Amino acid sequence: MAKLILITGGARSGKSSHALELAETKGEKRLFVATCPRLDGEMNERIIRHEEERRGRGWKTLECQTDLPSLFPLQTKEFDVVLIDCLTLWVNNLLYSQAAGEASLNDQSVGDLCRQWLSATEKYDGTVICVTNEVGLGIVPDNALARKYRDLVGTCNQIVGKQAHEVIFVSCGIPFFLKN
Repeated sequence: MAKLILITGGARSGKSSHALELAETKGEKRLFVATCPRLDGEMNERIIRHEEERRGRGWKTLECQTDLPSLFPLQTKEFDVVLIDCLTLWVNNLLYSQAAGEASLNDQSVGDLCRQWLSATEKYDGTVICVTNEVGLGIVPDNALARKYRDLVGTCNQIVGKQAHEVIFVSCGIPFFLKN
C-alpha cells in the first residue's frame, strides 16, 4: 500500500520545490507525473523550466493530463516514489474535457474520480506525493465557471487530504505540517 503525502499552498509558494526535495529523500527511482498541458508558448516555457529543475536529479517524467487511475500500479511499479504535480491542473483538465462535450463534472463525479485513482494507488508499494493549490483562501471568483473550478479543486483536496498519511502546507517556501 502506498504512503500518500499531499503538499498544498498558494501559487508560487514553493510547494513544487518542496515536493521534489522530499521525493528525493524517499527513493532512488523517481517518477514525475506532469498534469500540465502545453497550451501556448508561455506555458511551454514554464514546463521547460520545471524540466530543467529536475534534469540530472534522477527523474523520469510522464505526462498524464486526466487518467491518473491508469498509472497505478502498472506504469509506476518500477519506481520508489511518484510525484504528481499537480492535482489543481488535473481538475482543470477534467473540467476542460467536460466543456469539450464529455460527461458533466460536479462534486460527486470529481469525488468519484479522486477515489478511483486513490484506490488504484493502494496496489502501489511506494510513496505517492501530490501537489495541489489551496484555492479557497482568496476572494470568491466573479463568475460561475471559476467558482465551480474552485469548488471542484476544494472537493479533490478534501478527499485526498483525508486519505493522505501526511499533509503539508507550504507558504513563503516554508513547510507547515498539518497532518503527520
